[in-house]
Amino acid sequence: MRQRDDRLHVQITVDDDHVEVRATGEVDIATVAAFRSALWAAPARPVLRLDLSGVRLLSAAGVRALVAAHLRVRAQGGELVLVRPDPVVRRVLRATGLHRVIPIVDPCAERELVPC
Repeated sequence: MRQRDDRLHVQITVDDDHVEVRATGEVDIATVAAFRSALWAAPARPVLRLDLSGVRLLSAAGVRALVAAHLRVRAQGGELVLVRPDPVVRRVLRATGLHRVIPIVDPCAERELVPC
């Protein structure tokens, strides 16, 4: 499933044990509704993996959407995991303290010799 805005693209891939949501572009006041809609459209699975490697801007509205998604997924018995956030987005997550609430993983950091 794909959702598209001029500045935000979201792709959802469903697997047996997890859902992968890949966002690319900017998550700000103009695009947050599409971002939130994509997160809500993801079917319930034990893990919702949100790939933020292609997101180059995360505004306060985007942070609020992540908090809401985290609470919603947790209420359903699942876990929201943020994957490979862009360095700018990683700084926002650290500045807001969200990195303490939502796990952040970087599969590339786990492999020293294999390029991602």
